[in-house]
Amino acid sequence: MLRLFVALALPAEVKEQLMLLPGGIPGARFVPPENYHLTLRFIGEVENWQAEEVDEALAQIRARPFELTLRGLGTFEKGGRISALWVGVEKTDALQHLQCKVETALQRIGLTPERKRFAPHVTLARVERSPPEKVIAYVQAHNLFRAPPVAVEHFTLYSSRLGKEAAVYVPEVEYELA
Repeated sequence: MLRLFVALALPAEVKEQLMLLPGGIPGARFVPPENYHLTLRFIGEVENWQAEEVDEALAQIRARPFELTLRGLGTFEKGGRISALWVGVEKTDALQHLQCKVETALQRIGLTPERKRFAPHVTLARVERSPPEKVIAYVQAHNLFRAPPVAVEHFTLYSSRLGKEAAVYVPEVEYELA
C-alpha cells in the first residue's frame, strides 16, 4: 500500500521565508521546511495498481503555468480546538482550475470525491497541544506575512510515510504545466 497526495512543491526561496516565521508557540510541532507544500488533493492509501492508474490519470491533465502568492496566517479547528497553523494562498482562477482538473481526473478512475472544500494553504505547525491564546496572538502578530509571487510550472504526486518525528514526503512523479 502507498499513501499518496497531489501537491505543489514550493521553491527554496519561499521555504526560506516560511522558515523565518515559526517559533514562540509552546507545544507546537512545526513542519520541517522540506515538507512545506500546497496540497491539491489528498488521496490516502492505495494499492500499487491503483497508484499506476493515479499516475496515468494525472499525466493526462493539461493546464497552463501560473503564479502563486502566499499571504496571511490562519488556523484550522477540529472538535472546537485549534489544531493547525497555516499560511494562506491567494485563490486564483488558475489554481482553482488545476485543483478541479486533479479532482476530476481522480474521480474518473474511481476514487471517491473529496468531501472537504478546497482551502489552499501551507501548514506551518500542528498546534493541538498549544494554548489557544498563544496561537491566536501568533496569527495576529504575523498576519501581514506576504511572499513574492512564484511561478508554478508543475505539480507533483507524492508518497508519504509516517515517521516518529514527522512524515517523510517523497516526490514520485512531476507533471509539467504547459
